[in-house]
Formats: sequence, C-alpha cells, structure tokens
Amino acid sequence: MHGTYWANMAVMESDLLIAIGSRFDDRVTGKIEAFAPQAKIIHIDIDPTSISKNVRVDLPIVGDCKHILSKILSLLEEEDMDSFKAGLDKWHHQIDKFKAIHSMNYEQKGIIKPQYVIEKIYELTKGDAIISTEVGQNQMWTAQYFPFVKPRTLLTSGGLGTMGYGFPAAMGAQAAFPNKLVIDISGDGSFQMNSQELATVVQYHLPVKVVILNNGYLGMIRQWQEFFYGKRYASSSLEGFSPDFVKLAEAYGAVGLRATKPEEVVPVLKKAFSIPEPVIVDFEIDPEENVYPMVAAGEALNQMRLV
Repeated sequence: MHGTYWANMAVMESDLLIAIGSRFDDRVTGKIEAFAPQAKIIHIDIDPTSISKNVRVDLPIVGDCKHILSKILSLLEEEDMDSFKAGLDKWHHQIDKFKAIHSMNYEQKGIIKPQYVIEKIYELTKGDAIISTEVGQNQMWTAQYFPFVKPRTLLTSGGLGTMGYGFPAAMGAQAAFPNKLVIDISGDGSFQMNSQELATVVQYHLPVKVVILNNGYLGMIRQWQEFFYGKRYASSSLEGFSPDFVKLAEAYGAVGLRATKPEEVVPVLKKAFSIPEPVIVDFEIDPEENVYPMVAAGEALNQMRLV
C-alpha cells in the first residue's frame, strides 16, 4: 500500500516471485486478482495454512526458511549463472527506470518535513541503532526513509497495527542492549497510548530516545479522510488535546527537547543522542504531509497515488 513505486512495479512486472513467510495480506497485494499477473509464485512458509490462503501459488514449500534457502543456494551453485546475467542486467535497468519515475524526493523548506527528520537520524547514527515505530504515518516514513543496514534493528508491529507498541518495544530492546542507541519513532497520537511508561524508563534508567513526529493529528486517519472522504475530518485532530510533550517528559523526570524549524533538527538530535537518560524529542512537523506512494483499497499495486 505504501511501498516504493519501483518495488510495486517490480512485483507487478516480475516473472518469478519468491515469497518467504509472507501472509499476502491486502496491504501487500492490493487487488488480489491483479497481483503479480505474469509471475510464477514460490511461497515458503513454516505454516502450511498460510500458503495459498490469499493468492495463487505455483510452488508451495513448507519448512524452515533457513534450511530451504540453504538448499536453494546450493542448487544455484550448480547452475551456469552467466546464462542469466543478460536477463538480470536488463531487469536491473528496468528497475532503475522505475526509480527515475518516482524517486521518493521531497522538498524541505519552511516547516519541518518528517522525512527529513528520519533521514537525519540515519545520517547521525549511520544505521547503528535499534529503531522501533508506532503505527501510522510514522511507521511508513521510517520504513521508506531509514535504510536499515543491519538485521534485527527494526521493531514494528507490522500488520497488527498496534498503536503504542513502539515505546515498550524500545524499552525491552534497551534493557537487552544497555549500551546500544535505541530510538522510538512515534506520532503524537501513538505515543499517548503508552506515555505513562515514561515512569518505567526513568525508574530503570533506560536511556530510550523517543522522536515524536508531531503533526497534531492521527495522521493516517486524516490522510484517508482527505483522500477518500471528501476532506470531512472527524475525530482525527489532536490539536488542543495533546499535552506539552517537553513538560510531560520533565514531569516524569526525563529530558524533553523540541524542534520547530528545519535548522534545529540536527542540533536537537545530536543533543538527544548525547544524553545518557530517557529523552523525548518533540518535532513540530508539517500537519498535512502525506505518505506516498499510496495504493487505495481495492486497487492494483501499479495504480499508485504519487502526489
């Protein structure tokens, strides 16, 4: 639904799709009847009930993906891979063309863009951090703009859609890895689902950093209301109802910081990361920034809304 343009187009034009542990929910497939129409689908899953549940499968394989992938690699070693190179080069060139059509660029000027905050987090950490997310726009932007380079460094509730997951997940990660930088990227709505756990991180000296992308809305709900409900905004605005997050942090004995301008983003992040205590960083972002691309419910993956 919010995958990059080139990833969605690659799926739709592929001739072979290897799915490992995928449940093929509608957020992944879009319109099921139109999903990967040219592809032979190999579905690997340890749970046989998950195979062929939602999409047609040409080759079902039940088992532990670690062992199955090892066997696939050993079979590939017996093949003449040079014979595939020309086709792969052509395919990679096609993907580069997809990337040129929609490269995920955005314009940072005036009010803070959430994408900018996430990119700066990556630049400052070089990917050497454990990142958790809440649910909604913050989750999608993190997946799109933080290029994860190490395994097991993204903690997110995925399709479960659990608002409030990110903060306690970050707490657990920090307890397990006390010397690691752990960051919860949150929205102002999701954070309030479990903000009382500030007491826990202060009590146990867990130096979790919470980055709040504060747009004054339940952002994904507002986005759907804008696109599909004629901009009839109902129960999606948090303006006037949310606390002052800096004061909230301080009330619990944590550190609270705030950035309201783009030029404040990097200095505030650097300061937050240097403090060996729990820190809440409140970024006042563009309240009407949307997540793109977006595939509407019932549409095929190649029917993306790009602006």
